Amino acid sequence: MSSLVKEDLEKKLFKPLSQNLYEFIEIEFSVKDRYYLCVSVTKNEEVKIIMVKHYRRGLDEKYEVTKKWSLNDLRMIDGKEADTDNPFFDLHFKKVYSLEAYSCASKYAFVRTVNKLNHAYLKKDLRIVNFDSTYINDDSIWSSNNKDCLVLMRICFYAFNLVCLSLCPLPL
Repeated sequence: MSSLVKEDLEKKLFKPLSQNLYEFIEIEFSVKDRYYLCVSVTKNEEVKIIMVKHYRRGLDEKYEVTKKWSLNDLRMIDGKEADTDNPFFDLHFKKVYSLEAYSCASKYAFVRTVNKLNHAYLKKDLRIVNFDSTYINDDSIWSSNNKDCLVLMRICFYAFNLVCLSLCPLPL
């Protein structure tokens, strides 16, 4: 379902604006309509955070940009509480926007993408607070992209086996 929505968003909204959509999450903003928080990159390599309203007119799906910010203007992302599984977070621009993601996982996916694009394009010191950094940073030892972790775990496994074998008494 989300891949179909992403394709539709790209085709109807982002490609006509000459932007590449990197990530989108559904946010709880209104009871009546669906809203998405999107992260895109323009042809000029400017990272944009865009709030999109999704509605139907007859059988046709429509998307409308309701808010648009530059990543350069983002001062901080506050995850509210790092120790609890909650979907709430704040985006600090000149004004603070309190948002609720569809799930905690989607909140982290959004922040990971913003952080990755910040490192790739802006390289500014973006404050990300009240998030578990293990799930935000790609350089984490538990990152799925980090193959060194698997090698390290295999070495520890072999070392542990050697220690166990050396402590076992030999039958006479």
